[in-house]
Amino acid sequence: MFKGFEKVKDIQYVYTPVFSSLCGVRLDSSNKVQYLLSGRMLNDGKVFIGLCDFIEPWDNLSMSQKKNLNHRYEMGCDCRIFRCYNLPCTLSTENECLWTDWLTDKSMNGEQAKQYACIKRSDGSCSWYRGGPPPDKEFLDISDP
Repeated sequence: MFKGFEKVKDIQYVYTPVFSSLCGVRLDSSNKVQYLLSGRMLNDGKVFIGLCDFIEPWDNLSMSQKKNLNHRYEMGCDCRIFRCYNLPCTLSTENECLWTDWLTDKSMNGEQAKQYACIKRSDGSCSWYRGGPPPDKEFLDISDP
């Protein structure tokens, strides 16, 4: 678990509605698939996930996502991501980032989710940050000056 240790030390169960029509999610329970789950944690420690949350098998995550989870996302813990499904979308506070993958890609795992992190800036506002991709080995030439 990357975030939420202050609320609960160990998660035994993740709850979701039974039917997809109620935004329920079906996960592979064979213990062979690890997932990155986002959702809501209630005051009693129960974790709920649904179709509108970010849910992805760990092996399907991009390298940027894995790097961001381990190094950058913690810089955005005071930030909130506001999902935009329909235009117009507006932010209500400066500590929000507008997530527009659904508008641009019709997917919850579009370019923004794969490549960017919502980071708190020095002025207290939050904005999207894209780290540089690793160098492409095909274009590296150590003989160049």
